[in-house]
Amino acid sequence: MFFEVKDAFIHIDLKTVQTRNIGDITRSIFVGENQNSYKGVMNVNTRQGVIQRDYIPALPTFYNKGKDSEKICLSYFITIVYEDENLNILDINLICMPNGQLENHYGSRVLQAGKNPGKTRFRFTEIPTFELLEVPKSRVKVIYFDKNMDDDLKNRLSFYEGIFDAQGDS
Repeated sequence: MFFEVKDAFIHIDLKTVQTRNIGDITRSIFVGENQNSYKGVMNVNTRQGVIQRDYIPALPTFYNKGKDSEKICLSYFITIVYEDENLNILDINLICMPNGQLENHYGSRVLQAGKNPGKTRFRFTEIPTFELLEVPKSRVKVIYFDKNMDDDLKNRLSFYEGIFDAQGDS
């Protein structure tokens, strides 16, 4: 989904993860080139050692609309974790990926090489807050967390549980 507000263009992507693929959401999430503006370098583990690979997104950091008008490009991901056997929802989150203009601050902490060349993952657990705010706020909002889920799953999703608990009953 993509829409315009007064001072930004907002991209929102919905990602669903089944519990049998829970590793796809515990520390990072796959992001496509058309879902973000964060140009950067990824460290890739190979048989020959670690090499660096450039990642170039398709979205601009700012959209130009008219002569003197610029609007920032914002990228958000709604993630839903569910049990594939009974479709019970275990966790729903809203995650904000940094705009590419912030590459000088966040550097290579944002990106992780994907399984295929040119693909990337957003390592939200490496930068869980908006660090440049006077009072850093969480980059991840946990909308729902099922406290009654299986202990193994709860352990795998402990990053989200910690945020959920810190948010209170919101």
